[in-house]
Amino acid sequence: MIQITEFISIDEKEIKEEFIRSSGPGGQNVNKVATAVQLRFNAAGSSSLPGEVRERLIHLAGKRVTIDGMLIITARRFRTQEKNREDAFQRLTSLIREACKSPVKRKKTNPTGASIKLRLKKKRKKSEKKKHRQAGIIFDE
Repeated sequence: MIQITEFISIDEKEIKEEFIRSSGPGGQNVNKVATAVQLRFNAAGSSSLPGEVRERLIHLAGKRVTIDGMLIITARRFRTQEKNREDAFQRLTSLIREACKSPVKRKKTNPTGASIKLRLKKKRKKSEKKKHRQAGIIFDE
């Protein structure tokens, strides 16, 4: 079990990991050993996550989520499998923790008196400028 928060934990069986060849650091080792890690987590079908957290996770992950709702995280920053594996798990847990935070509702505010006066002053000034642009209209009395 991977503990995300005190209320949410994910079973390791829900996460599939695959080692692939990395294009990153490693010298000649890059061509021989599969050091990069690709984690696959079924975000859409996970029973460990509450519904609203699941939706926020899919939204936060963006292009890392497939059409089927599979979250794919690829880690190839380090030269060893173990460090890349730890990095991938850390990124997955931090992404889920971020999805656990509920968005803060926006509070409506009223404009200040000074800002209203400034807006009206600018409006009048612009209006005057446009009036002066008009062709000379002569009114007969």
